[in-house]
Amino acid sequence: MASHSIAPRRQRLSPANRRGEERHPVVITSASARQHGAQPVDAKLTDVSAFGCRIACTESYPEDTRLWLRLAGSMPIAATVMWCEGGVVGCRFDQPIDPRLMRTLIRPVH
Repeated sequence: MASHSIAPRRQRLSPANRRGEERHPVVITSASARQHGAQPVDAKLTDVSAFGCRIACTESYPEDTRLWLRLAGSMPIAATVMWCEGGVVGCRFDQPIDPRLMRTLIRPVH
């Protein structure tokens, strides 16, 4: 008699729950996204971690699209689109962002 084992089913995670580090909710309207050779598109940064972010913008980008992001006047940050749904884009930074920039982005506005 053959023995069968049933492997547990992997739950498919929503794009927002696939990240490896906690993201901090923010509302920063002075952001932009730019593909190589294209004009920048205004964006709103809605959450951020040292390794990635979520932006809202009018462009739709396919997965794996390379972008340059500017967040609150930062120098350009190289990132890759991980997912895009309804004007919201999840990006992974090529390198973790500088801790000083991270503190600036998540600091409360008074």
